[in-house]
Amino acid sequence: MKQVILKPLSHRGQESIGIYFENSQVLNGAIQKYAGARWSQTNKVWYVPLSKENYNKLFYALKGKADIEQSALHQYLVDKKNKKNHTQQVITKTPQVVKPPELPISKTSIASRQPQVKNGVIYKAIKIAPVNAHVLSAMRERLSLKAFSPSTIKTYSNEMSQLLQSINNMSADQLTPEHLKRYLVYCYGKLKLTENTLHSRINAMKFYYEQVLGREKFFWEIPRPKKQFILPKVLGESELKRLFNALQNKKHKAILFTAYSAGLRVSEVVNLELKHIDRSRMQILIERAKGKKDRYVMLSPVLLDILSNYYRTCKSKPLKYIFEGPEPGTPYSAKSMQKIFQLAREKAGIHKTLTFHSLRHSFATHLLEKGVDIKYIKDLLGHFDIKTTARYLHVKKEQLVNIVSPLDNLFSREEVI
Repeated sequence: MKQVILKPLSHRGQESIGIYFENSQVLNGAIQKYAGARWSQTNKVWYVPLSKENYNKLFYALKGKADIEQSALHQYLVDKKNKKNHTQQVITKTPQVVKPPELPISKTSIASRQPQVKNGVIYKAIKIAPVNAHVLSAMRERLSLKAFSPSTIKTYSNEMSQLLQSINNMSADQLTPEHLKRYLVYCYGKLKLTENTLHSRINAMKFYYEQVLGREKFFWEIPRPKKQFILPKVLGESELKRLFNALQNKKHKAILFTAYSAGLRVSEVVNLELKHIDRSRMQILIERAKGKKDRYVMLSPVLLDILSNYYRTCKSKPLKYIFEGPEPGTPYSAKSMQKIFQLAREKAGIHKTLTFHSLRHSFATHLLEKGVDIKYIKDLLGHFDIKTTARYLHVKKEQLVNIVSPLDNLFSREEVI
């Protein structure tokens, strides 16, 4: 095994740790990726600024790859501590017992001091042991290289953080499928996580072990919880009329009309640009939607009139996005659109548990009820799998209305009084 020598180094007037070893691509890559080491052209050596956090990252970047010799660094820290204590004794004239300092290894490092909120659950500040200090940065780097969306990167990072907090000082890189099975039992039994949250956590762990660490088929042995079959929440036509009529603001009304007219997600409405409206072909381009897929949806003539009227009456004309925020050229926020929907629902006196996404569900269900082929609806919604679209078959009222309850038959035959 190669040897790495850590020595004190003054680089550009800053205390640093010099990292000395025979040239090795493996070690070069490890200290750059996990410890953020840089090359000093002046001193011809790799280095990191001297701090506990950087030492911990460096120590675990080299763990298992090289023997670390750090006596010179240790002596430097001892001398520095002694000098500091001696100075304090001279100033205060109070004798002090000088203890040799420990190497800068902290028991835990704080990844986040602010509470994290996910799906309404408030997570406490995450404490990650030094042995796992490299995990999140390596995972985020890999996710970014594979061009995952910022939302997915955030979700995977949050879920992986929960695992790292739970295992304390155990090395995440050394966990086996059996360890992870027991952890998932704990998540379901003790933490009472929902099936959807468990799936997100499994996806995050799967990505780290298979994509970052390169373990093959690591999660074949990990069972997945069966997801709940939740039917889409749908608005009836009379409810939609009340919902749209509840708002007076033309911009707010146009936002809800746009979402329902083409079955759009809130993120898709937010990112609609002026150039995406094709009047000649009466189409709307939905660019880089979920799954990074482009698709075309119909442009309703009614919606075109609504958008044209909204644009004409705007005091400050949109520059890029159809619905812009306070700053010109920036999109309206998804959170604001969701608030508009909830405000309209309350004013309309609709007491169902609904979200902005219910407009998309209603669009799909109403098309099915009008006899549109489910394959066309799948393409309009941008679904990967027709099974996702098939959920709407369960909420079609057309067949339900024509089915007679056996209770009605009993009363019709006057067998029940």
